[in-house]
Amino acid sequence: MACNLTHGRGIPCRNLIGGVKYVYFGNKDQFTITSAASEVTDIELADPSTNKLYRYAIRRGNASVTETITGSTENGTVVYAPSLNLKLTGLSKEDQNELKLLAQADLIIFVQLNQVLASNDHNVILCLGATNGMDLNAGSNVSGGAFSDLNGYEWTFEGQEFAPMLTVADFTTVPFDNTAFNGGTPIPVVTS
Repeated sequence: MACNLTHGRGIPCRNLIGGVKYVYFGNKDQFTITSAASEVTDIELADPSTNKLYRYAIRRGNASVTETITGSTENGTVVYAPSLNLKLTGLSKEDQNELKLLAQADLIIFVQLNQVLASNDHNVILCLGATNGMDLNAGSNVSGGAFSDLNGYEWTFEGQEFAPMLTVADFTTVPFDNTAFNGGTPIPVVTS
């Protein structure tokens, strides 16, 4: 099988910004992801009346996405391991209950970056765990010692995929309202 290269890459403009704005969690078995050329082109819900995405707002500088690439020349394999690290401020019984569900679930995670598209200033959205899902594999819930310490949660979600993480097709007005998604019906997002 030939693995022919298709293009080169120049140096991008100095208009990029790091960080995460929002994280969206969903139960993987409730979503069907269709992609082409490293982009999510369709998201279909198993049951549009009950399936949803759950949005978590992130304070500036408290989340990051990393994808680790591990190859084996001897075995002829390449594995992509997406990872999401995030901090959420404030401990609560509601978050404790949701934490247990997140830890037990097979998740699909969408991450809305601070980075924007040059064409319309919409945020870039990444899809993590499109094929094999994401798991909450590490974390801590901390009270902090000093007044200025973190009181909240530090969580790490990890996955293993056969292809790099996907970028979600641009939205119209709000994330996940793409007319190609979910039969033209915006995907419901729970924000609180």
